[in-house]
Amino acid sequence: MKILIINGPNLNLLGTREQNVYGNQSFETYLADIKTKYPAFHMDYFQSNVEGELINHIQAADKKYAGIILNAGAYTHTSIAIADAIAAISTPVIEVHISNIFAREDFRHVSYLGKHCKGSISGFGLTSYELALQWFILQPRA
Repeated sequence: MKILIINGPNLNLLGTREQNVYGNQSFETYLADIKTKYPAFHMDYFQSNVEGELINHIQAADKKYAGIILNAGAYTHTSIAIADAIAAISTPVIEVHISNIFAREDFRHVSYLGKHCKGSISGFGLTSYELALQWFILQPRA
């Protein structure tokens, strides 16, 4: 099963950025670990700090992947354009967040993306991505 993981702004700094919130492991190290743990998945990864590049990857992934795991970072709370991109494709998207967005600043309590996603996972550290993978594992195959 092919899964695309997309990370948004500042997530390239995982492992060094606000370690009390995001931990001390880089995403690349974590990704290598979950690829080993889930060899049945073919996982591609893309990260960008640029909104339009995220939209381009979401659109290009449609029907080429069984699913998308998306951590849009701060764009979650601001980007109607990313929300529209998710709404425009048929590939299921799971929204993930490393931190518990509801335990943070009030503006982070709003997700423009969630309405168009199959579900949202928040607050379980990097394990949030693995929980999203579990959803894809449990889906019946056509």
